[in-house]
Amino acid sequence: MIALLGNLSRDLLPGQAPRVGGGSYHGARALQQLRVPARIVARCAAADKDSLLPPVIRLGTPVRYVPGVATATFSFSYNGDVRTMTIDALGDSWEPADLPELPSGRWVHVAPLARHEFPLATIAALAKRRRISFDGQGLVRVPEVGPLRLDDDFDRELLRHVWVLKLADEEAEVLGDPAALGVREVVVTHGSRGSTVYCGGRAELVPARAFPGDPTGTGDAFATAYVVARNAGFAPTGAARRATAVVASLIAP
Repeated sequence: MIALLGNLSRDLLPGQAPRVGGGSYHGARALQQLRVPARIVARCAAADKDSLLPPVIRLGTPVRYVPGVATATFSFSYNGDVRTMTIDALGDSWEPADLPELPSGRWVHVAPLARHEFPLATIAALAKRRRISFDGQGLVRVPEVGPLRLDDDFDRELLRHVWVLKLADEEAEVLGDPAALGVREVVVTHGSRGSTVYCGGRAELVPARAFPGDPTGTGDAFATAYVVARNAGFAPTGAARRATAVVASLIAP
């Protein structure tokens, strides 16, 4: 049993109706493919629950809703793998008291959308009983409205509680050498070019194929599938290969 925690978002793309986003939604898409025991804990403003939560529930994994007061909102567009994003509104911050009782299990994947959402105290509380997989957006995304900015002004103590750190290329550029971060496993995703796994003093490239299709949320799906594979006993590189295959199944025509 794994758990997936994160805020839902309202995503705005040119010429399209607003749609649900966030790691808890896109991770649920991967879980629908994998059909393994899991629980999703999702949060958004109570006023947006009726529009954002049902698409997550329909994907089939049991969902627990945590009431919130704010909903993260993003405007973005793509040019191939290159994404341009603006933060229109910030989501809630999760304090230790906001964490519900989680089912027994070895892993929890935490999917923040910006740095303020899962502070050190909350991650430390989660790590007391589970291995933490953490999305690097929660380290480098500056929590402010406007064009997305990245910097490395985060509490390094948080990394002490993280077992797996998932980074996109642009996040890895901000943080520097992934092998020097002091995290057991770091996976850097390169979009359609695959990913690199840093573990045990080695770096191994896991290639991928490019497919035409919407890449939104593929990083979240990859991270969730990676944790599922690690929980099933795959080694880190094997888990990345498995996650790559899951992402391909989501976007391939």
